[in-house]
Amino acid sequence: MTWIDYIGFGEHGRGVLLIYAALMTLGVTLAAMVVGAIFGALVAWGKLSQSRIGRIAGDAYTTVFRGVPELLVIYLVYFGGSQAVTAIGGWLGSEGFLGLPSFIAGALAVGIICGSYQAEVFRGAYLAILPGELDAARSIGMSKMLRFRRIIIPQVMRFSLPGLGNVWQLSLKDSALVSVTGLAEIMRVSQTSAGSTKQFFLFFIVGGVLYLVLTTLSDRVLGFFERRVAKSFRGSIGRA
Repeated sequence: MTWIDYIGFGEHGRGVLLIYAALMTLGVTLAAMVVGAIFGALVAWGKLSQSRIGRIAGDAYTTVFRGVPELLVIYLVYFGGSQAVTAIGGWLGSEGFLGLPSFIAGALAVGIICGSYQAEVFRGAYLAILPGELDAARSIGMSKMLRFRRIIIPQVMRFSLPGLGNVWQLSLKDSALVSVTGLAEIMRVSQTSAGSTKQFFLFFIVGGVLYLVLTTLSDRVLGFFERRVAKSFRGSIGRA
């Protein structure tokens, strides 16, 4: 068999598995970004609040999850989550070991990690808002919720977009570590295909190329949105 046969779509090819793995990588990264946005927003709110407990908790979160290895967090979430699910199942009358689904464990673990980075991105974006804009909103009687919806959220999203793009690229590469849970993403499929065919060099090169394709396409998409947001902002300034 030639290398084309190995990565093709024939009877013995791995093409379909590789495409599925690329889609799975995108899926787990997207889910992780959503989880990270939730954690990141809460942590940023805590670090920006007047509450000393909120600031301490936020600092502890970002310090811990930016300081410990990503693989350790994945192991803790996967095996610790599986133990918790098994214990809950035992209370409900289930017998035996109940494993946490690999996709959920991977998305949650990577999400917790990227949440620590998103928190700093959101915090920096909030601090970039001109104080005069918020003062003007207060002076005309805007409520806190209205200021949050009309001023804070749009401005934070605009300022945080470049940083979130970097977090996306980081999470896309971190998703390779989720292969230890058995999830059939690019790294896992490349590893199993290399082991079954003994074509280690070929499949690891193909896996690397797939990651490069995804990161390059992501960079183009993110750049497009950044230009659109910047153009929209310049247009709003011109109309003002």
